[in-house]
Amino acid sequence: MSADALEAQTPAGAEGLSAISARPRHALIGFDFDGTLSPIVDDPEAARAHPGVVPALRRLAPLVGTVAVITGRPAATAVEHGGFADIEGLLVLGQYGRERWENGVLQTSEPPPGVAEVRAKLPLILANAPEGVTIEDKGLALAVHTRRAAEPQVVLERLRSIVAALAERTGLVVEPGRFVLELRPPGMDKGGALRGLVAERGASAVLFAGDDLGDLPAYDAIDALRKEGTPGVKVCSSSDEVTALAERADLIVDGPPGVVGLIERLASDLS
Repeated sequence: MSADALEAQTPAGAEGLSAISARPRHALIGFDFDGTLSPIVDDPEAARAHPGVVPALRRLAPLVGTVAVITGRPAATAVEHGGFADIEGLLVLGQYGRERWENGVLQTSEPPPGVAEVRAKLPLILANAPEGVTIEDKGLALAVHTRRAAEPQVVLERLRSIVAALAERTGLVVEPGRFVLELRPPGMDKGGALRGLVAERGASAVLFAGDDLGDLPAYDAIDALRKEGTPGVKVCSSSDEVTALAERADLIVDGPPGVVGLIERLASDLS
């Protein structure tokens, strides 16, 4: 999106933006990390926030009741890769809300049952997988990435049933994403994290921006909150790889650069 236009494409989204503008100190604005604040890269460890993100968030954070990053990554990793450590007032919920970073303090929990078993067995199960398949250990979850394989979508489909069988044996669930299959405990999702934060902060309006299938529970949460009387805005950081979010979004922006433009315009409008 351009920095000179902030206009929702749905009536509900327009209502949400108006509610944020009317009472910014009571609003909650949340962002996914990968694909939203950070461009998607082949190696998850190489992901870094778009250069415009930190300056834009520094402008926005003092103007809004709550600005949060809600990610499946460990909270400390998101803070490091995002360069968020010195953004006053920014909250990071990692591992879908099981970890919390705020004011330099990290709160985390013990890995739930099943994760240790998956950690031990997954490398053995994938020993003969095609070249380019990698495992990301998130501490409370593990992810199988196929982006670096020669045919990433084909490989993803071949591995889906194998990964699902391991998840079933260990009491975990499989969450698909952009060339990734994540094994994590049930009940871990961005919708629950977002709703919990809205309740904690008493937010009168909420906006969430995401790009991948794992962000759909946050969209579901906003739909539910609207029915309960809390206005909300669903923002899609668009890509050619995932279209499910764009179909449900109130506002579509052009990847991380568009998200930066959104943050900058919000900061300007609320100043």
